[in-house]
Amino acid sequence: MTFCLDSIILKPENDLEIENAIILLHGYGGDGQDISMLSLGWRRHLPNTIFICPNGHEKCKINPSGYQWFDLSKDDPQYILDESKKAETKLNKFINEIKNEFNLQNNKICLSGFSQGCMMSLNLGLISDQRYSCIVGFSGKIINQEYLMKKKNVDADILMIHGDADEIVSPNFLLEAKDFFIRNNVNVETQLIKNCGHHIPVEASSIGLNYILEKFNNR
Repeated sequence: MTFCLDSIILKPENDLEIENAIILLHGYGGDGQDISMLSLGWRRHLPNTIFICPNGHEKCKINPSGYQWFDLSKDDPQYILDESKKAETKLNKFINEIKNEFNLQNNKICLSGFSQGCMMSLNLGLISDQRYSCIVGFSGKIINQEYLMKKKNVDADILMIHGDADEIVSPNFLLEAKDFFIRNNVNVETQLIKNCGHHIPVEASSIGLNYILEKFNNR
């Protein structure tokens, strides 16, 4: 099947049955290939999981070799929200295609992403009409709290991980997101990684993996 987003798809090895999926969303200027590297340390612990890593639906304006989920060329919150809604629509279509192709339901899917991909994962997971297994976000934030509060439709189990030395997305956004989720009765856990900038170190990857394993096993 041809999906509406070009994607790196890593199926279970040795033709094992697909029981779960992890959808990995890259950051601004990245692509499915670079975020798929996160799966390298995860696959052997998740032998029945398919990893799906789509490219953003738009070429990145500042890095034409990469992609974006929404444009950041204007420092205008309403513009950024409107652009993210376009990505939300595209990603929901893509996820429905994935679910139909691989016979999956939301409770067998983890949404995960880095930076802009984390931001999209939070919106997709909470605005959905069905609860996902979990959401694991690295180095991200909430795009627009007012919008998310208004549109939130389901609860979620969320893990957010951030570097305390992140120079691109301030770690203060981690605290703001945690406060927002607690106030809105969303089950959230947070981890602040010491001496870590805007990337996913091995420590963060391991924490994310253990969280996903717990949620998949306790479903």
